[in-house]
Amino acid sequence: MTYRTSLTALALALAALAAHPSTAGATVEAGPSSSSVQWKSCPAYSDEVIRSLRVTEGQIPAFRDLMKRLQCGTVSVPLNHRDPGGRKIDIAVTRLAATDKAHRLGATAVLPGGPGNSGYLDPVLRIVLRNEEMAKLNERYDIIGFDPRGVGYSTKVACPLSLGGPQEPGTLTEEAARRIYDGQVASNQKCGRSDPAFLGQLTTANVAKDLDLVRTAMGERTLNLLGFSWGTYLGMVYRSQFPEHTGRAFLDSVAPPWTRLDDHLKDSAEAAERDFGRMAAWLARRDATYGLGATARQVRQEVTKLVRAYDQSPKIYTDVQRPIDGAAVADLAKRNSTEWVSAGKALAELRTATGTTAPPTVKELLGAPMMGTPVPGAPETLNMTMNLAVTCNEDSSRADFDAAWRAYQQLVKRHRATGRSWGLGGWCQGWPLPAQQITLKRGSGSLVLAGHLYEFMSVYDWTLQTRRAVGGTVYTVADDVHVSTTRVPKCAADVVRYFETGRIGKGCEGSPIPN
Repeated sequence: MTYRTSLTALALALAALAAHPSTAGATVEAGPSSSSVQWKSCPAYSDEVIRSLRVTEGQIPAFRDLMKRLQCGTVSVPLNHRDPGGRKIDIAVTRLAATDKAHRLGATAVLPGGPGNSGYLDPVLRIVLRNEEMAKLNERYDIIGFDPRGVGYSTKVACPLSLGGPQEPGTLTEEAARRIYDGQVASNQKCGRSDPAFLGQLTTANVAKDLDLVRTAMGERTLNLLGFSWGTYLGMVYRSQFPEHTGRAFLDSVAPPWTRLDDHLKDSAEAAERDFGRMAAWLARRDATYGLGATARQVRQEVTKLVRAYDQSPKIYTDVQRPIDGAAVADLAKRNSTEWVSAGKALAELRTATGTTAPPTVKELLGAPMMGTPVPGAPETLNMTMNLAVTCNEDSSRADFDAAWRAYQQLVKRHRATGRSWGLGGWCQGWPLPAQQITLKRGSGSLVLAGHLYEFMSVYDWTLQTRRAVGGTVYTVADDVHVSTTRVPKCAADVVRYFETGRIGKGCEGSPIPN
Protein backbone atom coordinates (compact mmCIF):
# COMPACT_ATOMS: atom_id res chain seq x y z
CA MET A 1 0.00 0.00 0.00
CA THR A 2 1.35 3.43 -0.94
CA TYR A 3 0.19 6.90 -0.02
CA ARG A 4 0.92 10.33 -1.40
CA THR A 5 3.36 12.48 0.49
CA SER A 6 1.74 15.77 1.44
CA LEU A 7 3.56 19.07 1.76
CA THR A 8 0.59 20.33 3.75
CA ALA A 9 1.07 17.50 6.24
CA LEU A 10 4.73 18.46 6.61
CA ALA A 11 3.76 22.06 7.36
CA LEU A 12 1.22 20.92 9.94
CA ALA A 13 3.76 18.67 11.62
CA LEU A 14 6.24 21.55 11.82
CA ALA A 15 3.56 23.73 13.33
CA ALA A 16 2.85 21.04 15.91
CA LEU A 17 6.54 20.96 16.80
CA ALA A 18 6.61 24.69 17.30
CA ALA A 19 3.60 24.52 19.57
CA HIS A 20 5.03 21.60 21.58
CA PRO A 21 8.78 21.97 22.03
CA SER A 22 9.03 18.66 23.93
CA THR A 23 9.65 17.03 20.54
CA ALA A 24 12.83 19.04 20.02
CA GLY A 25 15.52 16.88 18.54
CA ALA A 26 13.08 14.66 16.62
CA THR A 27 13.22 14.51 12.87
CA VAL A 28 9.98 15.55 11.22
CA GLU A 29 8.86 13.84 8.09
CA ALA A 30 5.82 13.90 5.86
CA GLY A 31 3.84 10.70 6.23
CA PRO A 32 1.19 8.97 4.16
CA SER A 33 -2.11 10.80 4.54
CA SER A 34 -0.70 12.26 7.76
CA SER A 35 -2.17 15.01 9.86
CA SER A 36 -1.08 16.85 12.94
CA VAL A 37 -2.22 16.04 16.42
CA GLN A 38 -5.29 18.03 17.33
CA TRP A 39 -4.27 18.98 20.87
CA LYS A 40 -6.94 19.77 23.44
CA SER A 41 -7.47 19.89 27.18
CA CYS A 42 -7.06 16.63 29.02
CA PRO A 43 -10.07 15.17 30.86
CA ALA A 44 -10.67 16.25 34.45
CA TYR A 45 -11.26 13.44 36.93
CA SER A 46 -12.78 13.44 40.40
CA ASP A 47 -10.97 11.78 43.31
CA GLU A 48 -13.52 8.96 43.11
CA VAL A 49 -12.64 8.33 39.46
CA ILE A 50 -8.92 8.48 40.21
CA ARG A 51 -9.33 5.87 42.96
CA SER A 52 -11.23 3.64 40.53
CA LEU A 53 -8.09 3.66 38.35
CA ARG A 54 -6.26 1.94 41.24
CA VAL A 55 -4.42 5.06 42.24
CA THR A 56 -3.73 5.00 45.97
CA GLU A 57 -4.82 7.83 48.22
CA GLY A 58 -1.22 8.92 48.63
CA GLN A 59 -0.68 9.00 44.87
CA ILE A 60 -3.63 11.26 44.05
CA PRO A 61 -1.64 14.54 44.34
CA ALA A 62 1.09 13.12 42.08
CA PHE A 63 -1.56 11.93 39.61
CA ARG A 64 -3.03 15.42 39.43
CA ASP A 65 0.42 16.97 38.92
CA LEU A 66 1.14 14.54 36.10
CA MET A 67 -2.21 15.32 34.45
CA LYS A 68 -1.10 18.95 34.31
CA ARG A 69 2.00 17.83 32.37
CA LEU A 70 0.12 15.40 30.14
CA GLN A 71 -0.75 16.52 26.60
CA CYS A 72 -3.96 15.11 25.14
CA GLY A 73 -5.24 15.10 21.58
CA THR A 74 -6.49 13.12 18.61
CA VAL A 75 -5.06 12.01 15.29
CA SER A 76 -7.32 11.45 12.30
CA VAL A 77 -6.71 8.14 10.47
CA PRO A 78 -8.53 6.23 7.72
CA LEU A 79 -11.02 3.65 8.93
CA ASN A 80 -9.85 1.47 6.03
CA HIS A 81 -6.15 1.97 5.33
CA ARG A 82 -6.69 0.57 1.82
CA ASP A 83 -8.95 3.58 1.21
CA PRO A 84 -7.01 6.53 2.69
CA GLY A 85 -9.40 9.04 1.16
CA GLY A 86 -12.46 7.42 2.70
CA ARG A 87 -14.09 7.62 6.11
CA LYS A 88 -11.88 8.93 8.92
CA ILE A 89 -11.83 7.99 12.59
CA ASP A 90 -10.06 9.57 15.56
CA ILE A 91 -7.31 7.97 17.61
CA ALA A 92 -7.01 9.49 21.08
CA VAL A 93 -3.38 10.08 22.06
CA THR A 94 -1.42 11.40 25.01
CA ARG A 95 2.16 12.48 25.53
CA LEU A 96 4.21 13.00 28.67
CA ALA A 97 7.25 14.97 27.58
CA ALA A 98 10.73 13.96 28.72
CA THR A 99 11.82 15.88 31.80
CA ASP A 100 15.50 16.02 30.78
CA LYS A 101 15.10 17.70 27.42
CA ALA A 102 18.83 18.33 27.02
CA HIS A 103 19.47 14.57 27.00
CA ARG A 104 16.24 13.44 25.34
CA LEU A 105 16.57 10.12 23.46
CA GLY A 106 13.22 10.01 21.68
CA ALA A 107 9.68 8.75 22.23
CA THR A 108 8.46 5.45 23.64
CA ALA A 109 4.93 4.32 22.86
CA VAL A 110 3.19 2.15 25.46
CA LEU A 111 1.24 -0.63 23.72
CA PRO A 112 -1.72 -1.75 25.88
CA GLY A 113 -3.03 -5.27 26.34
CA GLY A 114 -6.35 -6.80 25.49
CA PRO A 115 -7.14 -6.45 22.70
CA GLY A 116 -9.48 -3.75 23.87
CA ASN A 117 -7.58 -2.19 26.76
CA SER A 118 -7.17 1.56 26.98
CA GLY A 119 -3.67 3.02 26.90
CA TYR A 120 -4.66 6.67 27.14
CA LEU A 121 -3.43 7.15 30.71
CA ASP A 122 -0.57 4.63 30.51
CA PRO A 123 2.16 7.32 30.54
CA VAL A 124 0.88 8.34 33.98
CA LEU A 125 -0.39 5.08 35.44
CA ARG A 126 1.86 2.46 33.89
CA ILE A 127 5.11 4.40 33.75
CA VAL A 128 5.59 7.33 36.14
CA LEU A 129 3.31 6.18 38.97
CA ARG A 130 4.30 2.51 38.64
CA ASN A 131 7.43 2.83 40.79
CA GLU A 132 10.55 4.97 41.07
CA GLU A 133 12.47 2.86 38.58
CA MET A 134 9.88 3.05 35.80
CA ALA A 135 9.47 6.80 36.41
CA LYS A 136 13.08 7.22 35.25
CA LEU A 137 12.04 6.23 31.72
CA ASN A 138 10.28 9.59 31.43
CA GLU A 139 13.50 11.49 32.13
CA ARG A 140 14.97 10.98 28.65
CA TYR A 141 11.94 9.75 26.72
CA ASP A 142 8.60 11.23 25.82
CA ILE A 143 6.01 8.61 26.80
CA ILE A 144 3.21 8.16 24.27
CA GLY A 145 -0.14 6.66 25.24
CA PHE A 146 -3.14 5.97 23.04
CA ASP A 147 -6.52 4.32 22.87
CA PRO A 148 -6.54 1.87 19.97
CA ARG A 149 -9.37 2.20 17.46
CA GLY A 150 -12.56 0.91 19.05
CA VAL A 151 -11.53 1.78 22.61
CA GLY A 152 -12.02 4.57 25.13
CA TYR A 153 -11.73 8.10 23.76
CA SER A 154 -11.02 6.86 20.22
CA THR A 155 -13.81 6.25 17.70
CA LYS A 156 -15.67 3.12 18.75
CA VAL A 157 -18.87 1.17 18.48
CA ALA A 158 -20.65 -1.06 20.95
CA CYS A 159 -22.87 -4.03 20.43
CA PRO A 160 -24.70 -6.01 23.12
CA LEU A 161 -22.58 -9.00 24.04
CA SER A 162 -23.41 -12.28 25.70
CA LEU A 163 -20.94 -14.72 27.23
CA GLY A 164 -22.99 -17.56 25.75
CA GLY A 165 -26.37 -19.06 26.40
CA PRO A 166 -27.90 -19.79 29.79
CA GLN A 167 -25.37 -21.38 32.14
CA GLU A 168 -26.32 -23.40 35.18
CA PRO A 169 -23.93 -24.31 37.99
CA GLY A 170 -22.52 -27.79 38.27
CA THR A 171 -21.13 -30.33 35.83
CA LEU A 172 -21.34 -29.08 32.26
CA THR A 173 -23.48 -31.51 30.28
CA GLU A 174 -23.48 -31.82 26.51
CA GLU A 175 -27.02 -30.44 26.39
CA ALA A 176 -26.07 -27.39 28.44
CA ALA A 177 -22.89 -26.92 26.42
CA ARG A 178 -24.89 -26.90 23.20
CA ARG A 179 -27.16 -24.16 24.61
CA ILE A 180 -24.09 -22.11 25.54
CA TYR A 181 -22.58 -22.68 22.10
CA ASP A 182 -25.79 -21.74 20.26
CA GLY A 183 -26.17 -18.65 22.44
CA GLN A 184 -22.62 -17.57 21.60
CA VAL A 185 -23.26 -18.09 17.88
CA ALA A 186 -26.38 -15.92 18.02
CA SER A 187 -24.59 -13.20 20.01
CA ASN A 188 -21.58 -13.15 17.69
CA GLN A 189 -23.72 -13.00 14.58
CA LYS A 190 -25.80 -10.16 15.97
CA CYS A 191 -22.70 -8.20 16.94
CA GLY A 192 -20.73 -8.84 13.76
CA ARG A 193 -23.66 -7.79 11.56
CA SER A 194 -24.44 -4.64 13.57
CA ASP A 195 -21.70 -2.54 11.89
CA PRO A 196 -19.53 -4.76 9.68
CA ALA A 197 -17.89 -1.79 7.96
CA PHE A 198 -16.37 -0.68 11.27
CA LEU A 199 -15.98 -4.02 13.04
CA GLY A 200 -14.24 -5.57 10.04
CA GLN A 201 -11.51 -2.94 10.33
CA LEU A 202 -10.72 -3.80 13.96
CA THR A 203 -7.48 -5.72 13.48
CA THR A 204 -3.99 -5.61 14.95
CA ALA A 205 -2.60 -4.66 11.55
CA ASN A 206 -4.84 -1.60 11.37
CA VAL A 207 -3.95 -0.55 14.92
CA ALA A 208 -0.29 -0.76 13.91
CA LYS A 209 -0.96 1.45 10.88
CA ASP A 210 -2.81 3.91 13.11
CA LEU A 211 0.18 3.99 15.44
CA ASP A 212 2.51 4.82 12.58
CA LEU A 213 0.31 7.76 11.62
CA VAL A 214 0.46 8.86 15.25
CA ARG A 215 4.25 8.68 14.99
CA THR A 216 4.20 10.87 11.89
CA ALA A 217 1.75 13.35 13.41
CA MET A 218 4.01 13.71 16.44
CA GLY A 219 7.03 14.35 14.24
CA GLU A 220 9.02 11.29 15.28
CA ARG A 221 11.29 9.46 12.84
CA THR A 222 11.15 6.33 15.00
CA LEU A 223 9.08 4.98 17.87
CA ASN A 224 10.44 2.87 20.67
CA LEU A 225 7.92 0.32 21.86
CA LEU A 226 6.98 -0.95 25.34
CA GLY A 227 4.29 -3.58 24.90
CA PHE A 228 2.26 -5.64 27.35
CA SER A 229 0.29 -8.84 26.64
CA TRP A 230 -1.67 -8.23 23.38
CA GLY A 231 0.49 -5.13 23.03
CA THR A 232 3.42 -7.49 22.44
CA TYR A 233 1.66 -8.85 19.36
CA LEU A 234 0.91 -5.30 18.28
CA GLY A 235 4.62 -4.57 18.69
CA MET A 236 5.55 -7.56 16.52
CA VAL A 237 3.11 -6.44 13.83
CA TYR A 238 4.28 -2.80 13.93
CA ARG A 239 7.91 -3.91 13.71
CA SER A 240 7.07 -6.18 10.75
CA GLN A 241 5.20 -3.43 8.90
CA PHE A 242 7.47 -0.50 9.78
CA PRO A 243 10.97 -1.79 10.58
CA GLU A 244 12.56 1.48 9.48
CA HIS A 245 10.46 3.40 12.02
CA THR A 246 10.94 0.99 14.95
CA GLY A 247 13.56 1.80 17.56
CA ARG A 248 14.14 -0.30 20.67
CA ALA A 249 11.28 -2.62 21.62
CA PHE A 250 10.65 -4.34 24.96
CA LEU A 251 7.69 -6.73 24.94
CA ASP A 252 6.46 -8.15 28.28
CA SER A 253 4.41 -11.39 28.55
CA VAL A 254 4.86 -12.29 24.94
CA ALA A 255 1.93 -13.37 22.78
CA PRO A 256 2.40 -16.23 20.31
CA PRO A 257 3.29 -15.41 16.69
CA TRP A 258 -0.08 -16.84 15.61
CA THR A 259 -3.73 -16.11 16.46
CA ARG A 260 -5.67 -19.42 16.58
CA LEU A 261 -7.86 -19.47 19.69
CA ASP A 262 -8.02 -23.25 19.93
CA ASP A 263 -4.24 -23.52 20.16
CA HIS A 264 -4.16 -20.56 22.54
CA LEU A 265 -6.59 -22.27 24.92
CA LYS A 266 -4.79 -25.62 24.70
CA ASP A 267 -1.39 -24.13 25.56
CA SER A 268 -2.73 -21.89 28.33
CA ALA A 269 -4.65 -24.75 29.96
CA GLU A 270 -1.54 -26.93 30.01
CA ALA A 271 0.53 -24.13 31.54
CA ALA A 272 -2.10 -23.42 34.21
CA GLU A 273 -2.15 -27.04 35.35
CA ARG A 274 1.66 -27.08 35.46
CA ASP A 275 1.71 -23.95 37.59
CA PHE A 276 -0.84 -25.49 39.93
CA GLY A 277 1.84 -28.10 40.64
CA ARG A 278 3.99 -25.29 42.06
CA MET A 279 1.06 -24.02 44.10
CA ALA A 280 0.33 -27.53 45.39
CA ALA A 281 3.94 -27.98 46.53
CA TRP A 282 3.81 -24.58 48.28
CA LEU A 283 0.55 -25.49 50.05
CA ALA A 284 1.94 -28.88 51.06
CA ARG A 285 4.86 -27.22 52.83
CA ARG A 286 2.25 -25.32 54.84
CA ASP A 287 -0.11 -28.18 55.58
CA ALA A 288 -0.39 -27.06 59.20
CA THR A 289 -1.96 -23.82 57.97
CA TYR A 290 -4.14 -24.99 55.07
CA GLY A 291 -4.79 -28.67 55.79
CA LEU A 292 -4.95 -29.62 52.13
CA GLY A 293 -2.25 -32.28 52.24
CA ALA A 294 1.36 -32.83 53.27
CA THR A 295 2.61 -33.55 49.74
CA ALA A 296 1.94 -31.91 46.39
CA ARG A 297 0.22 -35.10 45.25
CA GLN A 298 -2.11 -35.05 48.26
CA VAL A 299 -2.96 -31.39 47.64
CA ARG A 300 -3.73 -32.13 43.99
CA GLN A 301 -5.97 -35.03 44.99
CA GLU A 302 -7.79 -32.88 47.55
CA VAL A 303 -8.40 -30.02 45.12
CA THR A 304 -9.54 -32.43 42.40
CA LYS A 305 -11.96 -33.95 44.94
CA LEU A 306 -13.28 -30.46 45.73
CA VAL A 307 -13.85 -29.76 42.02
CA ARG A 308 -15.92 -32.94 41.70
CA ALA A 309 -17.83 -32.37 44.94
CA TYR A 310 -18.85 -28.80 44.11
CA ASP A 311 -19.85 -29.79 40.59
CA GLN A 312 -22.09 -32.51 42.01
CA SER A 313 -23.52 -30.20 44.71
CA PRO A 314 -23.01 -26.52 43.85
CA LYS A 315 -23.58 -23.98 46.60
CA ILE A 316 -25.53 -20.77 46.18
CA TYR A 317 -24.57 -18.20 48.80
CA THR A 318 -26.80 -15.24 49.57
CA ASP A 319 -23.90 -12.75 49.52
CA VAL A 320 -22.07 -13.95 46.40
CA GLN A 321 -23.50 -13.60 42.89
CA ARG A 322 -21.46 -16.44 41.45
CA PRO A 323 -22.55 -20.02 42.19
CA ILE A 324 -19.72 -22.00 43.78
CA ASP A 325 -19.29 -25.11 41.65
CA GLY A 326 -16.34 -27.03 40.25
CA ALA A 327 -15.48 -24.19 37.87
CA ALA A 328 -15.16 -21.80 40.85
CA VAL A 329 -12.91 -24.23 42.72
CA ALA A 330 -10.75 -24.66 39.60
CA ASP A 331 -10.56 -20.89 39.29
CA LEU A 332 -8.99 -20.75 42.77
CA ALA A 333 -6.49 -23.45 41.78
CA LYS A 334 -5.50 -21.36 38.77
CA ARG A 335 -4.42 -18.26 40.73
CA ASN A 336 -0.85 -17.02 40.37
CA SER A 337 1.66 -16.90 43.22
CA THR A 338 0.64 -13.42 44.39
CA GLU A 339 -2.69 -14.98 45.45
CA TRP A 340 -1.55 -18.36 46.79
CA VAL A 341 -2.11 -17.28 50.39
CA SER A 342 -5.72 -16.19 49.84
CA ALA A 343 -6.49 -18.98 47.34
CA GLY A 344 -5.18 -21.54 49.83
CA LYS A 345 -7.41 -20.08 52.54
CA ALA A 346 -10.44 -20.16 50.23
CA LEU A 347 -9.82 -23.78 49.24
CA ALA A 348 -9.47 -24.71 52.90
CA GLU A 349 -12.72 -22.88 53.71
CA LEU A 350 -14.60 -24.76 50.99
CA ARG A 351 -13.64 -28.11 52.56
CA THR A 352 -15.78 -27.39 55.62
CA ALA A 353 -18.14 -24.63 54.50
CA THR A 354 -21.68 -24.65 55.91
CA GLY A 355 -24.37 -22.04 56.15
CA THR A 356 -25.98 -19.68 53.67
CA THR A 357 -23.27 -17.02 53.45
CA ALA A 358 -19.89 -17.48 51.80
CA PRO A 359 -16.75 -17.98 53.90
CA PRO A 360 -14.78 -14.71 54.07
CA THR A 361 -11.91 -15.53 51.69
CA VAL A 362 -14.23 -17.24 49.22
CA LYS A 363 -16.31 -14.07 49.17
CA GLU A 364 -13.20 -11.93 48.78
CA LEU A 365 -11.91 -13.86 45.75
CA LEU A 366 -15.12 -15.01 44.07
CA GLY A 367 -17.72 -12.51 45.26
CA ALA A 368 -16.93 -9.55 43.03
CA PRO A 369 -18.96 -9.32 39.79
CA MET A 370 -16.98 -10.04 36.61
CA MET A 371 -17.67 -6.57 35.26
CA GLY A 372 -18.07 -3.99 38.00
CA THR A 373 -20.29 -0.94 37.69
CA PRO A 374 -18.18 1.89 36.25
CA VAL A 375 -17.74 5.04 38.30
CA PRO A 376 -19.50 8.01 36.61
CA GLY A 377 -16.96 10.01 34.61
CA ALA A 378 -14.36 7.24 34.60
CA PRO A 379 -12.55 6.52 31.33
CA GLU A 380 -13.27 3.21 29.66
CA THR A 381 -10.51 0.74 30.53
CA LEU A 382 -11.70 -2.21 28.42
CA ASN A 383 -13.96 -2.32 25.38
CA MET A 384 -15.36 -5.82 24.96
CA THR A 385 -16.68 -5.16 21.46
CA MET A 386 -13.17 -4.33 20.28
CA ASN A 387 -11.83 -7.35 22.17
CA LEU A 388 -14.27 -9.68 20.44
CA ALA A 389 -13.85 -8.14 17.00
CA VAL A 390 -10.04 -8.18 16.91
CA THR A 391 -9.91 -11.67 18.41
CA CYS A 392 -12.44 -13.14 16.01
CA ASN A 393 -11.29 -11.23 12.93
CA GLU A 394 -7.92 -12.94 13.42
CA ASP A 395 -9.06 -16.39 14.56
CA SER A 396 -9.23 -19.02 11.84
CA SER A 397 -10.17 -21.94 14.12
CA ARG A 398 -13.87 -21.18 14.82
CA ALA A 399 -14.68 -24.73 15.89
CA ASP A 400 -18.12 -26.29 15.32
CA PHE A 401 -19.95 -27.63 18.35
CA ASP A 402 -18.76 -31.22 18.08
CA ALA A 403 -15.11 -30.13 17.91
CA ALA A 404 -15.54 -27.63 20.77
CA TRP A 405 -17.25 -30.22 22.97
CA ARG A 406 -14.56 -32.85 22.31
CA ALA A 407 -11.82 -30.33 23.10
CA TYR A 408 -13.56 -29.34 26.35
CA GLN A 409 -13.95 -32.94 27.49
CA GLN A 410 -10.28 -33.65 26.79
CA LEU A 411 -9.21 -30.47 28.59
CA VAL A 412 -11.17 -31.31 31.74
CA LYS A 413 -9.90 -34.90 31.72
CA ARG A 414 -6.26 -33.85 31.34
CA HIS A 415 -6.30 -30.92 33.76
CA ARG A 416 -8.30 -32.12 36.72
CA ALA A 417 -7.44 -29.30 39.10
CA THR A 418 -7.79 -26.27 36.80
CA GLY A 419 -9.52 -27.51 33.62
CA ARG A 420 -13.08 -26.71 34.69
CA SER A 421 -12.22 -23.01 34.95
CA TRP A 422 -11.87 -22.61 31.18
CA GLY A 423 -15.43 -23.28 30.08
CA LEU A 424 -16.44 -24.50 26.65
CA GLY A 425 -14.09 -22.29 24.63
CA GLY A 426 -14.65 -21.60 20.95
CA TRP A 427 -15.58 -17.95 21.57
CA CYS A 428 -15.62 -16.98 17.88
CA GLN A 429 -18.17 -19.47 16.60
CA GLY A 430 -20.68 -17.75 14.34
CA TRP A 431 -18.60 -14.59 13.84
CA PRO A 432 -19.84 -13.50 10.41
CA LEU A 433 -16.76 -11.61 9.20
CA PRO A 434 -13.85 -13.32 7.41
CA ALA A 435 -10.65 -14.23 9.23
CA GLN A 436 -7.74 -11.91 8.38
CA GLN A 437 -4.28 -13.40 8.75
CA ILE A 438 -1.10 -11.44 9.42
CA THR A 439 2.35 -12.47 8.22
CA LEU A 440 5.08 -11.52 10.66
CA LYS A 441 8.53 -10.72 9.33
CA ARG A 442 11.86 -11.41 10.92
CA GLY A 443 13.76 -8.23 11.77
CA SER A 444 17.27 -7.26 12.78
CA GLY A 445 16.39 -4.29 14.99
CA SER A 446 16.75 -4.24 18.77
CA LEU A 447 14.04 -6.38 20.38
CA VAL A 448 13.68 -7.87 23.88
CA LEU A 449 11.09 -10.59 24.53
CA ALA A 450 10.27 -10.89 28.23
CA GLY A 451 8.80 -14.33 28.94
CA HIS A 452 7.53 -15.40 32.35
CA LEU A 453 8.68 -18.91 33.12
CA TYR A 454 5.53 -20.24 34.80
CA GLU A 455 2.61 -18.06 33.71
CA PHE A 456 -0.33 -19.35 31.68
CA MET A 457 -1.78 -16.15 30.20
CA SER A 458 1.32 -15.78 28.02
CA VAL A 459 2.94 -19.20 27.96
CA TYR A 460 6.74 -19.13 28.16
CA ASP A 461 7.11 -21.31 25.07
CA TRP A 462 5.36 -18.60 23.05
CA THR A 463 8.33 -16.35 23.80
CA LEU A 464 10.65 -18.94 22.25
CA GLN A 465 8.33 -19.41 19.27
CA THR A 466 8.22 -15.65 18.74
CA ARG A 467 12.00 -15.38 18.83
CA ARG A 468 12.21 -18.05 16.12
CA ALA A 469 9.63 -16.15 14.06
CA VAL A 470 10.80 -12.53 14.37
CA GLY A 471 14.19 -12.57 16.11
CA GLY A 472 15.12 -10.76 19.30
CA THR A 473 16.65 -11.53 22.69
CA VAL A 474 14.82 -13.55 25.34
CA TYR A 475 14.67 -12.04 28.83
CA THR A 476 13.41 -14.65 31.31
CA VAL A 477 11.32 -13.61 34.30
CA ALA A 478 11.24 -16.42 36.88
CA ASP A 479 7.63 -15.99 38.01
CA ASP A 480 4.06 -16.81 37.00
CA VAL A 481 2.68 -13.25 37.06
CA HIS A 482 1.37 -11.69 33.87
CA VAL A 483 3.18 -8.47 32.81
CA SER A 484 4.96 -8.17 36.14
CA THR A 485 8.30 -6.96 34.78
CA THR A 486 7.69 -3.23 35.21
CA ARG A 487 6.04 -3.76 38.62
CA VAL A 488 9.12 -5.34 40.22
CA PRO A 489 11.70 -2.57 40.83
CA LYS A 490 14.79 -4.67 40.02
CA CYS A 491 13.23 -5.87 36.77
CA ALA A 492 11.94 -2.36 35.97
CA ALA A 493 15.49 -1.03 36.34
CA ASP A 494 16.55 -3.47 33.60
CA VAL A 495 13.76 -2.21 31.34
CA VAL A 496 14.78 1.44 31.75
CA ARG A 497 18.47 0.60 31.33
CA TYR A 498 17.64 -1.21 28.08
CA PHE A 499 15.88 1.82 26.62
CA GLU A 500 18.77 4.08 27.68
CA THR A 501 21.65 1.86 26.50
CA GLY A 502 20.27 -0.90 24.30
CA ARG A 503 21.77 -3.52 26.64
CA ILE A 504 19.83 -6.19 28.54
CA GLY A 505 20.72 -9.07 30.83
CA LYS A 506 19.35 -12.61 30.77
CA GLY A 507 16.41 -11.94 33.06
CA CYS A 508 15.20 -11.24 36.60
CA GLU A 509 13.50 -13.02 39.48
CA GLY A 510 10.14 -11.28 39.02
CA SER A 511 7.43 -11.33 41.67
CA PRO A 512 8.57 -13.24 44.77
CA ILE A 513 6.77 -16.33 46.02
CA PRO A 514 5.04 -15.57 49.35
CA ASN A 515 6.73 -16.77 52.52
